[in-house]
Amino acid sequence: MQEEELLNKFKIDLEKLRKEQLALAQKLKIKDSIQIENINLIGAFENIIVKNQIISGVIICDKNFEIIEEQFYIGRLGFPYLAEFRSYREVPAMLESFKKLQNKPDIVLIPGNGITHPRLGIASHFSLAEEGIPTIGVSDSLFKDFMIKVEDIISLEGKKVGKVLQSKEKSNPIFISPGNNISIDSAYELCKNLIVPPHKHPEPLHLAHKYAKSVKKELGI
Repeated sequence: MQEEELLNKFKIDLEKLRKEQLALAQKLKIKDSIQIENINLIGAFENIIVKNQIISGVIICDKNFEIIEEQFYIGRLGFPYLAEFRSYREVPAMLESFKKLQNKPDIVLIPGNGITHPRLGIASHFSLAEEGIPTIGVSDSLFKDFMIKVEDIISLEGKKVGKVLQSKEKSNPIFISPGNNISIDSAYELCKNLIVPPHKHPEPLHLAHKYAKSVKKELGI
């Protein structure tokens, strides 16, 4: 289905959403609200989309990667895939799985972009929707609006917005950016410290991926 057909089908006003993203982005705080040495519980998401359904799995682990809690939500998608508007498609389900948690993490890792987004990445959007909880975006790719200078990710305006992490030898790097309420350097250092070879992504994200896959299998989807 062409984009115009999707917009009409779902009654989406992209210009309105762009303005909303820009307005929300003004509320972000790219500075540490918690010191990384004080982080004890780490949350991580994995979202799996099958046809018109989404499974949003969330785990909480401690610093030794012992799982404290796992929850999931499954529901019908209410928004189509549009590259720069992924959060509108996935965040509602993430909020549903997150509110089931009995334990609240100190920080949440989200597969996707934080401030390495033309306006508002999924990690940033989730934080603003969930009382400003500190979040980090961990992505396998970058939007064309950004460039890499050594280890830094730079916006078209020349602003540093994230860092490149070569987490696994002979593998493509991952791109780390704050979602909200954490600094660029702290986001990078934390993710770097959470790598457990041979896994490429921070271990909490690996655990979330494993959990969401197991839920999908159990549900027979």
